Amino acid sequence: MIALEKDAGIWTATIDRPDKANSLTGAMLEELAEIAEAAQEARVFILSGRGKVFSAGADLEEARAGLATSPVWERLSSAIAALPGLSIAALNGTLAGGAMGMALACDLRLAVPSAKFFYPVMKLGFLPQPSDPGRMAALIGPARTKLILMGGQKILAEEALAFGLIDRIVAPDALLTSAREIAADTLAADPIIAAGIKTLCQT
Repeated sequence: MIALEKDAGIWTATIDRPDKANSLTGAMLEELAEIAEAAQEARVFILSGRGKVFSAGADLEEARAGLATSPVWERLSSAIAALPGLSIAALNGTLAGGAMGMALACDLRLAVPSAKFFYPVMKLGFLPQPSDPGRMAALIGPARTKLILMGGQKILAEEALAFGLIDRIVAPDALLTSAREIAADTLAADPIIAAGIKTLCQT
């Protein structure tokens, strides 16, 4: 349920479970983590979803059975954050729950106008994955992070853009094309220079 396309240095991983709002099973998360760990050789890594929802987070049955607190979420986001190339979350729709971590770990986030963002982890009785609050706060600040994680607020695309949670709103039919256009200069550059710039941008 994870599709992977490799094309001239661009790896595109697509969550492909649209009949279940792209909710993530343990096996899907393991596969995504393995792809991200192998993508060290990719110049550009794009993460997207099939259908009208990027991901509703954990599969509910598996979440109740322990997936909600599995270390595989952190393994995945850490692998994405460690990539030397440019990583882009091309969010084809709503991003919810634990799936937020993989998008926060990307360098850039593009989203369609209908996307919504929420992370109701406290309501469900769990802590967020360890790196998620820090990455979110680095993007939008501590107060807005608490608005989402503690206030349980659902953020619409325009507000997410104003916050800095996403970097650009893109029409659905142009989402992947826009991601590839943004990646073009990185793809054409000396990979050592591109990786060096990414390192310099880290705080």
